[in-house]
Amino acid sequence: MANIENICVIGDGGWGTTLAVLLAGKGFNVTVWGAFPEYVEILKSTRENSKFLPGVKIPDNVKFTAETGEALKGKDLVVLAVPSQYMRGVLTMLKMENLSGKSLVSVTKGIENGTLKRMSEIALEVLGEHKLAVLSGPTIALEVANGSPSTAVAASVDMDFARRVQDIFRTDRFRVYATDDVIGVEVGGSLKNIIAIAAGALDAIGYGTNAKAALLTRGLVEIVRLGVAMGGKAQTCYGLSGLGDLFTTCVSQYSRNRWLGEEIGKGKSLKEILKETDMVVEGVVTAKSAFDLSKKYNVEMPIACEIYRVLYENKDPKKAVHDLMTRSPKVEGEC
Repeated sequence: MANIENICVIGDGGWGTTLAVLLAGKGFNVTVWGAFPEYVEILKSTRENSKFLPGVKIPDNVKFTAETGEALKGKDLVVLAVPSQYMRGVLTMLKMENLSGKSLVSVTKGIENGTLKRMSEIALEVLGEHKLAVLSGPTIALEVANGSPSTAVAASVDMDFARRVQDIFRTDRFRVYATDDVIGVEVGGSLKNIIAIAAGALDAIGYGTNAKAALLTRGLVEIVRLGVAMGGKAQTCYGLSGLGDLFTTCVSQYSRNRWLGEEIGKGKSLKEILKETDMVVEGVVTAKSAFDLSKKYNVEMPIACEIYRVLYENKDPKKAVHDLMTRSPKVEGEC
């Protein structure tokens, strides 16, 4: 496999910027593509992503552009860091450029509405065959950018490429593991955002630690159920991209999904909340996909389905909790 020295990050959000800073710190030549030329100019001049990663200095050797051709020219690796609902459109635009010989890493968590495809599936469908890996895990962008010890997992059906990605991204503060279970990694990284919305709602209502523990435990059961039904491994869902990411997103003060859940728990509507932020809250879109996937694979996912009803059918969160608590009795380990 050819050496990888020049890297393009597609997406100038908090996570894309964080990874650009990390990679530049390792000596890679990094260019970040942003969709909005005006904001790209702000990033160039201020060297700070004040909207999505405030307080983090961006090194001068990280380049920014709003032109896809310029971003991709001469690059060996393309990191896909755009929100899931925009992934297909951005990939379609990238397809117009010369991607020959370029490898791909998706760092986006989500499942497309309608098609119910994972991000790696969309990338290969739109762009054709490329070496591709997924990087996911309990990685709050600001903490990684500030050097807090963090972990992630690189997944690819090609284990040699998974290990290559592992080596590209790992530092003494960012430890990366490798696996060939792409499905398990993507399902875990996507569904945990839905559970985090519920966690925020519980916090706002004031239901306490017992309720949070029950939510995380039973929420993980649903992630495992769906992950295995889709072809992933249960072990992966119990790892960094499942349990690890679930815990982080449900408790972190920086979690956008948990924040949205808190606003729901305070009585606000989804429409009102989304008007208040420029940030993309991935769990909102994924909740619909998870609801549809539970039907497609005939997988029992009561928590995910109740979150869907709260978000899209205006169900009272307290009523959702009541309905979950009064379901028919079960035997743990058999359900």
